[in-house]
Amino acid sequence: MFDLNKKEKPFTSFGGFGGGGLGLAGGGISAKTYVDDVFSTYVYSGTSGSNPINNGIDLAGEGGMVWFKSRDYDAGLNPIHDTERSAWGQRISTSSSGEQYAYNPFASINNNGFTLTGSGTAYNNSSYNYVSWTFRKAPGFFDVVTYNGDPNNNPQSIPHSLGSVPGMIIIKEITQGNESWAVYHRSLGATKVISLNNPDAAWTSSGDWNNTAPTSSVFTVGTESRVNTSGETYVAYLFAHDNASFGTDEDESIIKCGSVANNGSQVTEVNLGFEPQFVLIKNSSVSEHWFMFDVMRGMDVNKSSKLFPNRSNAEDTVAYSIVSPTATGFALSTASAGDFANGTYIYMAIRRPNKPPEAAINVFAIDTGNSSSTIPCWDSGFPVDFAMWAKPDYTYHRGMGARLLGTKYLKSNESLVEANDSDLTWDSNVGWGKAYASTFYSYMFKRAPGFMDVVTYEGTGTNSAGTQQVVNHNLEVAPELVIVKNRDYAKSFFVWSIYMTEQYRMRLDDTAQELSGGDTYWQANSTFTATQFGLGYGVNTNRDGDKHVAYLFASLAGISKVGTFSGNTGNNVDVDCGFTAGARFVLIKRKDAEVTGTNSSGWYVWDTTRGIVSGNDPYFLLNNDVSQVTNTDYIDPLSSGFTVTSSAPAALNLTGGTYLFLAIA
Repeated sequence: MFDLNKKEKPFTSFGGFGGGGLGLAGGGISAKTYVDDVFSTYVYSGTSGSNPINNGIDLAGEGGMVWFKSRDYDAGLNPIHDTERSAWGQRISTSSSGEQYAYNPFASINNNGFTLTGSGTAYNNSSYNYVSWTFRKAPGFFDVVTYNGDPNNNPQSIPHSLGSVPGMIIIKEITQGNESWAVYHRSLGATKVISLNNPDAAWTSSGDWNNTAPTSSVFTVGTESRVNTSGETYVAYLFAHDNASFGTDEDESIIKCGSVANNGSQVTEVNLGFEPQFVLIKNSSVSEHWFMFDVMRGMDVNKSSKLFPNRSNAEDTVAYSIVSPTATGFALSTASAGDFANGTYIYMAIRRPNKPPEAAINVFAIDTGNSSSTIPCWDSGFPVDFAMWAKPDYTYHRGMGARLLGTKYLKSNESLVEANDSDLTWDSNVGWGKAYASTFYSYMFKRAPGFMDVVTYEGTGTNSAGTQQVVNHNLEVAPELVIVKNRDYAKSFFVWSIYMTEQYRMRLDDTAQELSGGDTYWQANSTFTATQFGLGYGVNTNRDGDKHVAYLFASLAGISKVGTFSGNTGNNVDVDCGFTAGARFVLIKRKDAEVTGTNSSGWYVWDTTRGIVSGNDPYFLLNNDVSQVTNTDYIDPLSSGFTVTSSAPAALNLTGGTYLFLAIA
């Protein structure tokens, strides 16, 4: 394990340079900045015409850089455009040593992204799919600088506005061809250089950085022509390292540049202190390509989709994990021996989005399928991290999937191991999936602080005390509801809640009430904190060597509510969730007793897309595949939450009964 959590002194003030975040403390607007405000990976299809990319990044006001790559064109450039070179109208390619070229693919640069135009194969041709990585200028994250070579060919120091010591600097001479890209990386130091446009190992050079490390205000270039020669112009992209000035409490790092030794024979984990959404990595010891991974295209625990900054090749997707995110960093899997040679790898990693949501529609959506063979099939308006789907009118399984699992999924009504469906694809910023018809409903969640999180982990339990473990998560508050499934072993989903008896569990695929498990499945409630949750040693939640997934939920004011209510036979029960326009989604399960026969206990699901009205409301159960029931009125709308009606059966409303629920506004 490699720990890179040592903090530099946080950057505190740069006037109006950053900002853009919505500060929640005190209920007002502040200059807080989140990774969501300064970085975006956006996947899209070319249109050969106007193509708005609304990624939420203010490029018009703040400036920055956009890096493009065609995902399926096998002779594509890796073009970069930035705010400093002819108002975005010049391109350079990281896979080429050529000079910049006058080409402008933009119709406009906007305060929420950019709009493309034209049909260039590197950007927007209707025959291809693309990815763009947007870096906004911001202290402690990224800066872009242009400069001229020294007239006397002497070393020189170049001012920058990063506000902290750079962790990585990428430089390109832009006024003539045949000069390679030069990369400084803090792990290599100021005596070595590595090229971005070829696979060479790092080499010793005093001519690139003049053996002088950069500072928080300048970087130094020597006499080497690729970084400093009279009469030429250069562009430099500066990436920060571990500047803890971001987030709600302005104490989070969002970018780190480090190194890791990998031997390919075992899983190597890197502790960043955060979960990444983007990793740029290169073996600095030997000749080997650069690799780019991101969660939008597929950086999950089952597969990897890799692109190469130094090559024109199309995206290469392999059916195993190479670099996969963890709650605190990333792992290089043993399978990576086929892609990565032994050696020391330098990397740049960027934190996953974690901006607090302002409304439930930013993190939860319901939609019906559109049968399209292109992504997305289900529209959400945001990147989907977790989804459930059902075909309510038919006898059909209840599916559960997650971006971290790729095309693998589980069935909540069965205890089977994970299965595969290639149509369950996640590479969209506004939805997910393909080819599912309008008879399929999807319930789509975005991971967000205080709302929900998804975690994958490997079990350590051997059915004996002492083999428990605690698992890291990024919910940022103590979870109130946790659902765990062993993906490798045919055992039930197990459910924990702070509202259940301590160390009890329920199962998602049956009707039973909460049952005692002792310390077999969960550790004490006190181990469920804002950063971790505690597992026992049983096979359902922590079987040694097996892969598991956990879904974590919490109550977030005005957005979601986990809780319980008491039944009141023959009377309506109003459940106040603190909402203002009612619940769009309601999940209820009786926890104190099992009801059998007609209207038995189960995990009841209602939603406003199918109907939560004053009359009959369709419901289905997560624990079986029976088609929905449409002729009952067990739930009614309530502006502050929902109402369980007087006609509801004992499984939902009985005096003395206690009912666990999850509701989303």
